Amino acid sequence: MTTATLNETRPTARRKRTRDSAATAASILAAATKEFAAYGFGGGRVDRIAERAGVNKRMIYHHYGHKQGLYLAVLEEAYHRERSAEQTLELQALQPREAMKRLIEYTFDSFVKDRSFIKLLNDENLHKAANLKRSKRIAEMHSPLIAIMQGILERGAEAGIFRKGVDPLQTWISIAAVSYFYFSNIFTLSTIFKRDFDRADARDARRKHVVDLVLSYLRP
Repeated sequence: MTTATLNETRPTARRKRTRDSAATAASILAAATKEFAAYGFGGGRVDRIAERAGVNKRMIYHHYGHKQGLYLAVLEEAYHRERSAEQTLELQALQPREAMKRLIEYTFDSFVKDRSFIKLLNDENLHKAANLKRSKRIAEMHSPLIAIMQGILERGAEAGIFRKGVDPLQTWISIAAVSYFYFSNIFTLSTIFKRDFDRADARDARRKHVVDLVLSYLRP
């Protein structure tokens, strides 16, 4: 093999190793998300994660350092998925009322699609965000969303559609809260009121109510 051929082969081999390493890390993260959503941080087991991911346990420590590092990576990825998806909504291109409606609907629908996020949030709040406090990324993930909401609310106020002086952070917390509560308590609510709140028609009714609730608050 010539020197030129070796030089061409080495970058290709490095790229393959990089792709394989990234795929392994992603597989571990997916397995860990299911494990921690099911059992929490305390009950989650690295052995089960390794088995589910089809990797040696040493690979988990290689990529994430320790159990706490892996759990934090799971939390950060869960938040990243939500915030990244919000960026695709193109809210700035919509009229203020439609933009807010789309954001509310997306927030509600995100809990329909991924119940693991609720379980992770519940567990981390039980631990007073002890793991999330170590994150260097979490604050910057949310800053763009609040800035976008600020712009929507200001445009709406200028157009006379929304009331003036609405706090975007408080508004977002309210949107997330009324959506989150429904799904985090869906089984107890269904039992208490003897109605299946997880049926598609029940979710649709709740979704419309949440949209109407927030938009009513925003009216001048």
